[in-house]
Amino acid sequence: MSITVLLADDQPLLRKGFGMIIEAEPDLTVVAEAGTGEEAVAAARAHAPDVVLMDIRMPGTDGIEATRLITGARAASTPRVLVLTTFDLDEYAFGALRAGASGFLTKDVRPAELVSAIRTIAAGDAIVSARVTRRLLDEYAHLLPVPHADRFPRLAELTDREREVLTAVARGLSNAEIARTLSVSETTVKSHVGRILAKLALRDRVQLVVLAYEAGLIRPGSR
Repeated sequence: MSITVLLADDQPLLRKGFGMIIEAEPDLTVVAEAGTGEEAVAAARAHAPDVVLMDIRMPGTDGIEATRLITGARAASTPRVLVLTTFDLDEYAFGALRAGASGFLTKDVRPAELVSAIRTIAAGDAIVSARVTRRLLDEYAHLLPVPHADRFPRLAELTDREREVLTAVARGLSNAEIARTLSVSETTVKSHVGRILAKLALRDRVQLVVLAYEAGLIRPGSR
């Protein structure tokens, strides 16, 4: 089954280049292109792609706001967003993750890495590890709202063990590390993470880390 992709970038030459890389893969198809944030949002709604390859800096509505509008839609199948940045681990990458992106890549990414990232995100995973997400949140914590668990009532639906797992994910631990810490199997941890995502209506581990910070479950710089 083909993975559908929307290309959003204000530079036609870059869209052409990324399009050639994507279309060269038998399981990837470009279904639409956009040159502005507004066009990206409209195209995402019209074509319902699996993945949106989103440039950060575009005229009008930028890539961060476009990402927020796309991932915040209550559609049956919300596209996953892969953001393109100029610099790694900067304020724009931070903003993209908070807006709902499942990951980011720099624009000088190698073709094979781009293709792999698109497939990974389409499969439901994030390409930015929890550790990288935590580094960004620690660095830009001053831009986060004041932590308040009451803003996230669904947290009350979590069991004590699920809350333990959520906190461990937010600290940047992998499933294997969480399994060792809690003396359970990796399969059990994976099941817990899946239930947590479902209960909190989140897409991936990146969003779990962001929520944990915004709810005050973990503090910047804590271990």
